[in-house]
Amino acid sequence: MSMLPESGLVRSSDLTRVRLAPNPGPMSLDGTNSYVVAAPGSGSTVVVDPGPEDEGHLQALADAGTVELVLITHRHWDHTEASRRFAELTGAPVRAFDPTYCVAGVPLRADEEISAAGVTIRVLAAPGHTSDSVCFWLPDDGPNGSILTGDTILGRGTTVLDYPDGTLGDYLDTLDRLSELGPATVLPGHGPVQPDLSSLVLTYRDHREERLEQIRAALAQTGPHAGSAEIADLVYSDVPANVRSAAELSVGAQLAYLRGEG
Repeated sequence: MSMLPESGLVRSSDLTRVRLAPNPGPMSLDGTNSYVVAAPGSGSTVVVDPGPEDEGHLQALADAGTVELVLITHRHWDHTEASRRFAELTGAPVRAFDPTYCVAGVPLRADEEISAAGVTIRVLAAPGHTSDSVCFWLPDDGPNGSILTGDTILGRGTTVLDYPDGTLGDYLDTLDRLSELGPATVLPGHGPVQPDLSSLVLTYRDHREERLEQIRAALAQTGPHAGSAEIADLVYSDVPANVRSAAELSVGAQLAYLRGEG
């Protein structure tokens, strides 16, 4: 049986290593993936999503190299809780799309290109899971590049839309933009690395269309004014109680899409 290195960091692509944070749960799967990005031979690193405030986890990320910059994929606590502490530990600025989650750094801009730790990182706005979600595209990471997707695309399962902050219309537009990147390696915020972004985008789109058809059918049964809880009873009747609230959020996003946009 293979053993993890003492640091807990494992190679996830040519230019990245990943460390699993100790915060497993119904919504975080095995835990949050914190990534260390650096070109070979670089003395500095970029850390993406430091995760929960766990000293052992943060120290292992800090010890991987001199941290030049910290990047945040979106506002949820399991990605951002440790931001301030990690900035204190490393002296590195923390940058996020939402200025609320920046620490001594300026907010990220859509389509911005960042050069750090010997790596080119392009910021892609990716609203849908949340309004402030971004992905980080590494065009030089392997033959097809790689993309750090946060919770926009997961390594296992499907993404919850944090409605009303996250909307289905935005999410479908994000999937369309991501599809243009082709078969990039997917470095997700939760779950295992996946080899082909374009294939996952198709799977995610098919899933959303299937759910929309189920909700249309449920509305035909209940009447057009049914609420999220009533529709979730029909469409998500098999989900465990500990993720029921997430199912209702996704139903809310889909109902808003059908009633207001579609």
